[in-house]
Amino acid sequence: MKDRVKVLTKLFVSTLYLSAFTFGGGYVIVTLMKKKFVDEYHWIEEDEMLDLVAIAQSAPGPIAVNGAIVVGYKLDGMLGALVAIVATIIPPFVIISAVSVFYDLFRTNFIIGQMLEGMQAGVGAVIASVVWEMGADVVKSKNTSSVLIMMAAFAATCFFEVNVVIVVLVCALLGVVRTLLSRKEGSK
Repeated sequence: MKDRVKVLTKLFVSTLYLSAFTFGGGYVIVTLMKKKFVDEYHWIEEDEMLDLVAIAQSAPGPIAVNGAIVVGYKLDGMLGALVAIVATIIPPFVIISAVSVFYDLFRTNFIIGQMLEGMQAGVGAVIASVVWEMGADVVKSKNTSSVLIMMAAFAATCFFEVNVVIVVLVCALLGVVRTLLSRKEGSK
């Protein structure tokens, strides 16, 4: 029981901290969650984290909250998911409430505007880092079909402007078909 409380407390503090100091959207927080929960705490394996990110990305709603839900659920079921959700939504709720109260001051303040522009550049670098790491993991797996799916998804979104939802659904369908085919071959 004591270990469970310790894990839930650590989960709460970690997701609260990540949510409070992560600017730039859900993909940034997912990267930091990977570093915290995979690399630092070793609570989740890297392959499993990629699966959890795929689930979080496919589900409706903000990816930061979805990521917290799947990580929390993986660690301690429904209670873990609830703890992670609460910790993830507190900082944006407080920040957005403060911004709404002081909106006119923020909108016209030169320093805050410049600070936000600088943060956008940093966020772009963090997202590029995530893409690089996740893409490298797919390539390192040396699974030809996974690499082809990744390249096709990239081309579809970047060059042909296919809606991301369609790309994710098609990739999920391809994953199911690939799994079913491999099971069918394995049973022969």
